Amino acid sequence: MSVLVVSGTGTDVGKTVVTAAVAAVAAARGERVAVLKPAQTGVAPGEPGDLAAVARLTGGAVRTRELARYPDPLAPLTAARRAGLDPVTPRAAVAAARELERDHDLVLVEGAGGLLVRFTPEGTLVDVAAGLGAAVLVVAAAGLGTLNHTELTTRALRAAGVACAGIVVGAMPAAPDLATTCNLADLPEVTGVPLVGALPEGAGALDAQAFAPVARHSLGPRLGGEWHTPEP
Repeated sequence: MSVLVVSGTGTDVGKTVVTAAVAAVAAARGERVAVLKPAQTGVAPGEPGDLAAVARLTGGAVRTRELARYPDPLAPLTAARRAGLDPVTPRAAVAAARELERDHDLVLVEGAGGLLVRFTPEGTLVDVAAGLGAAVLVVAAAGLGTLNHTELTTRALRAAGVACAGIVVGAMPAAPDLATTCNLADLPEVTGVPLVGALPEGAGALDAQAFAPVARHSLGPRLGGEWHTPEP
């Protein structure tokens, strides 16, 4: 697992926090970890973006690299067009990940929004994963509606011949409702993909010292952690 691509089933599902958790667990094992963000949208120059959150949550234990930044909170291709800037191509993302891979044990590539959000008119995160021969870790929402979104995402990966490394719930509420509780059992059943972790809601607000044990306990053995699926 030298390169792992992280995608969400949509926006605001906890993708950056999950990326930070995987990075923190790997770094705690002594691995050299890098996190690549091919396209950051919705953040002005000089403002902290997703990689700043990763750096804060991991205590600066990982290397980060961002290829392009667009100020409008839109899909990368649309944001690039509105800013009059060149889009990031999947080929450029693959090349950057390969460069980081030479000096790191694990490279995490964090997408923007969902799996099929466009980087270029023809290119998506699927093309990045395929170009790298890497599996995709899918970050899903916890509540009602997530079964459909997650199954669509895993079906798209399967259709493209790209492996799925598992599903992680990005923000698990402390007091889950009925739908959320049932989803823990239903997600692997409807997708055919194992549920390999669940980060607690609010984990992204922790400091690095508090985040480290949360990351370890929230990810399952496949990702180097200790998590086990709760009974619904």
